[in-house]
Amino acid sequence: MGNLCSLFAPPKPVKKRRPITKRQPSVPRSASGPRNRRRSSSSSSTRDNKLEDAILFGQQNSGEAGSLPFDRSASQRYPVSGSKKNQLPRSSSSRSRSSTDPLLQPHQFLNKGVKLDDLETNHFILIHGGGFGAWCWYKTIALLEEDGFKVTAIDLAGCGINSCNINSIASLSQYVKPLTDVLEKLPTGEKVILVGHDFGGACVSYAMEQFPSKISKAVFLSAAMLTNGQSTLDMFSLQAGQSDLMRKAQIFIYTNGNEHPPTAIDLDKSLLKDLLFNQSPSKDVALASVSMRSIPFAPVLEKLSLSDGNYGSVRRYYIETLEDNAIPLALQEHMINSSPPEKVYRLKGADHAPFFSKPQALHKFLLEIARIRASHR
Repeated sequence: MGNLCSLFAPPKPVKKRRPITKRQPSVPRSASGPRNRRRSSSSSSTRDNKLEDAILFGQQNSGEAGSLPFDRSASQRYPVSGSKKNQLPRSSSSRSRSSTDPLLQPHQFLNKGVKLDDLETNHFILIHGGGFGAWCWYKTIALLEEDGFKVTAIDLAGCGINSCNINSIASLSQYVKPLTDVLEKLPTGEKVILVGHDFGGACVSYAMEQFPSKISKAVFLSAAMLTNGQSTLDMFSLQAGQSDLMRKAQIFIYTNGNEHPPTAIDLDKSLLKDLLFNQSPSKDVALASVSMRSIPFAPVLEKLSLSDGNYGSVRRYYIETLEDNAIPLALQEHMINSSPPEKVYRLKGADHAPFFSKPQALHKFLLEIARIRASHR
């Protein structure tokens, strides 16, 4: 500041020092002058901008999404608490957190004294629901792989990029063949964790009966968790009167003529958001609307044969989705009560597609399930 003042001092040499010595102690007063006021305003604006950036950055990293359009999700999931020990750990990852699901830093769950080598298996196999494909798991795949897990996402027959004609699928075994092919090729002694969503739950149950020694745990994510002798259609018939939206959305396809049973089921795309994605980001709804395919009808009709020795020997876990319009909570709880799993998890604020609406919370539960020690029964 002394050098700056000397540039504007009077030209007479005898007075050069006097203004300097007088003005130096009065620098704060000179800041109110027009020239310095503009600089101060500019500097203040810069500081304000930096402060705003810091606040936004802090909100993003602390999971407070109230400043942007997704505060509904944040307020449902994060009641304000003054206790720090009730707060979820902040993310130290460079990966940007989903605005609709600002939950946690998953690495910290795994790093609390637990290493991948200590787990019974670090391999997840993800099985999509009816009409979906492996594409629907893109967030879950990224999160699990970031934590070092091996992930295999299956396209069941006629789904995703699988080229099989949906209308030609005549049995559940044909529909799940891409899954059973993967299980058959697993090295001796290697186990996996199966995660099935929606109709994928019936596929998981089928695989549990066929390959119990290769499955460490089975996770039913808002899925059809059937009992012996039950079909997926039987399960859905239990919600008669509960979901008019589901009935309105169903479009039956009769490739073999109306005098024969339907070959597939489509869902009315205009009702997809309300039925399946009522809590999901619009970009994921758009992805689903151009990616979903028909659901083969024959596998939905097939009754499962499940034994205590095979199916019953695999540890089961159920993840409920509390804002689900496709498989309402009452139906999920009916399945749980009919055949209780080892543990039930609840995803608050999740619609029927929690891999879209609550990917971080879902990831947290999958990590917790992976960490559960092997049973000795």
